[in-house]
Amino acid sequence: MKYVFLVGDGMGDYSYEELDGKTVLEYARTPNLNGLARRSTLGLVDTIPEGLPPGSDVGNLALMGYDPQQYYTGRAPLEAAGMGLTLGERDIAIRCNLVTLSDDYTIMRDYSAGQIPTEHAHKLIRLITRELGTKDVEFHPGVSYRHLLVWRNAIIEPNDLKLTPPHEIPDQPIEEYLPHGPNSQVLIELIRRSWDVLKVLNSPANSIWLWSAGRKPQMPALKERFGITGSVISAVDLIKGLGVCAGLTVLEVPGATGYLDTNYAGKVEHALQSLRKQDFVYVHIEAPDECGHQGRLDLKIRAIEDFDEKLVGPLLAGLEQQCNEFSVIVTTDHYTPVRDRVHVAAPVPFMLYRNDHQQTNAAVDFHERAAEASDLRIRHGHELLALLLHRASL
Repeated sequence: MKYVFLVGDGMGDYSYEELDGKTVLEYARTPNLNGLARRSTLGLVDTIPEGLPPGSDVGNLALMGYDPQQYYTGRAPLEAAGMGLTLGERDIAIRCNLVTLSDDYTIMRDYSAGQIPTEHAHKLIRLITRELGTKDVEFHPGVSYRHLLVWRNAIIEPNDLKLTPPHEIPDQPIEEYLPHGPNSQVLIELIRRSWDVLKVLNSPANSIWLWSAGRKPQMPALKERFGITGSVISAVDLIKGLGVCAGLTVLEVPGATGYLDTNYAGKVEHALQSLRKQDFVYVHIEAPDECGHQGRLDLKIRAIEDFDEKLVGPLLAGLEQQCNEFSVIVTTDHYTPVRDRVHVAAPVPFMLYRNDHQQTNAAVDFHERAAEASDLRIRHGHELLALLLHRASL
């Protein structure tokens, strides 16, 4: 038996008048998802435990089978693992975005600096390293706007800090959202010093933004827990890091960008190849989340349609040819509503398909309202993986 987990990041959303009262997922053309839904079990799953932030870190940690209330230590340490960085007991990792502030540095204009290209972003991070880095404060380049600060032998405790994700404050004044807590002035100073450093280049990124501090997580591998081997496919270091911590093989797909131009065909190819030798693959698509943060209905529709056409369809066709028995879960980690442009904790739709035990759901499509109508709800998101692996029953 082969097991496939497909995650469209931030796919969940609300209904909109301009979409004839439908949600984005409901409105988008998704023949492959809808066809699969009619042969699957549909339901809702709670991915974000009460009291934890509704981010991709918490949501995907749960979907990978780990209780966030037990294992969550912050987003940045997971990204550090994805970058191959080693954290000591006294080290902390902090997410470092390249962002665009208003000309007077008071308003958060763009959390992604216009989806800054990775090559250009690396030049900026090298400059930041030269001007702001020390033997204890290290800057590490990631993908597009997503980078990392590692503070060796840090004098601050992550749990004492109040740090705000930049995508949660679109077009808002930044002053009250700058780092708070004991010794947080060090982080504020780094942010403000970056303004002069980045002035020298003609770039949409005119500031760094520091958030999501944490220490190295301690997690048992999925092989230890379930006896399976597997891989993870994603463009973003967060999901790669989750895979590393879970003992999965991280598959690097050329051209994987975390946006609309990502290499879907490469992800399908790598997923199918991995399943020839391994039991499980976790495929993550970032684009719907990014388009939600941008407040673009048209782009989020496109992202979901691409997810359906370029990932779900070809991957299912490949599985049918290659595997005698397989199970697939399709879901999302949280809502990223276009109208709000921020993450929202809400029960999200999922469907479970088993090619050896097909359901019959005539005229049922895959979207939020269809999942709500099913009356099936998984209250603890980390239990969903056990359903896929046949270690729990509905």
